[in-house]
Amino acid sequence: MRSSRYNSSSLSLCFYAIQIVFSIQSRWALCYQYKVGDLDSWGIPSFSDPHVYNKWPQYHDFKIGDSLLFLYPPSQDSVIQVTAQSYNSCDLKDPILNMNDGNSLFNLTLEGVFYFTSGQPGHCEKGQKLQISLPSNGTSVSDGSPSGPLMPGSSYPTVFGSIPTATIAASSSLLQKFSASTSFIGSTVLVIAYGFI
Repeated sequence: MRSSRYNSSSLSLCFYAIQIVFSIQSRWALCYQYKVGDLDSWGIPSFSDPHVYNKWPQYHDFKIGDSLLFLYPPSQDSVIQVTAQSYNSCDLKDPILNMNDGNSLFNLTLEGVFYFTSGQPGHCEKGQKLQISLPSNGTSVSDGSPSGPLMPGSSYPTVFGSIPTATIAASSSLLQKFSASTSFIGSTVLVIAYGFI
């Protein structure tokens, strides 16, 4: 007959194994809200760090479901989403999206490259512009145009609408594979732990 001390240590091992499985699985399901520029608000870059918006996206791993928070004084600035051509030429005419409330949230619902700049004349030329790449299946996006199906009657991808069906299928397929693998790992740990009971 085995001692109760041995059984409680096996149960503890089993409990910790389950916690590990759930913590790994939950990390994949979390979405983040990124404050653009981190400590600084959305504005003209300082002379000490003129390329802040070029470097900032390199330190983050964006995925569908994440969001970008632009904070700025609404009386002095705004954020517009533009095309690649408008981004490169700092053309503020005909933006895809205009945000001007000082606390603007942009939801990343599609794969592709997204371009933002200030809506104030002269700010883009001073470096207040941001390019965000949202890769598909772990590959980098390099074509420079937003991807994903267009909504009927729209010339631009819908950014605040529902996620396209293809993206849902790909995401759920990935989630099913991940869930199956974590379930297998959890079951294996339980069988090993049960062998010690």
